[in-house]
Amino acid sequence: MAEAYDQPIYAVRLRPHRSLSRAQAKTLVAIVSATICAISLPFFLMGAWPIVGFLGLDALGLWLAFEISFRAARAYEDLRVTPLELKLDKVAARGETREFRFNPFWVRLDRSEHEEYGVERLALVSHGRSVEFGSFLGPSQKAEVAGDLTLALAQARRGPNLS
Repeated sequence: MAEAYDQPIYAVRLRPHRSLSRAQAKTLVAIVSATICAISLPFFLMGAWPIVGFLGLDALGLWLAFEISFRAARAYEDLRVTPLELKLDKVAARGETREFRFNPFWVRLDRSEHEEYGVERLALVSHGRSVEFGSFLGPSQKAEVAGDLTLALAQARRGPNLS
């Protein structure tokens, strides 16, 4: 019977979206680098060799931007609802974890919406404390999480299914 109170009603891991995989990003950087080499070769042959260095910096900058983006993508948030608690773990890209626990009977989901763009902000509010989550999600993803979380909180407030 105690197991019924520990069973998750809703559990999700929220991750930042990246439009390219690491392999696709490497391919893109290789194509851009090859194009830069082709463009810079005539300048080098004409004696304008400093241009080669500046174009090389462009390729290096592109690679560095992707590296920073993929490192930032290691961050995630775990959201778990049981009949006894709502737990939010926010894990930063470097691995630091912040844990937030709420009673599902007292927590409220606060969502800010823009009429053109959709859901802009999600936060859990309880006893004067507010914790924003899912800030890296798009409006449609935020709306989906908000709908699922609202249903899960309603189910948690009804209590566990003991049958």
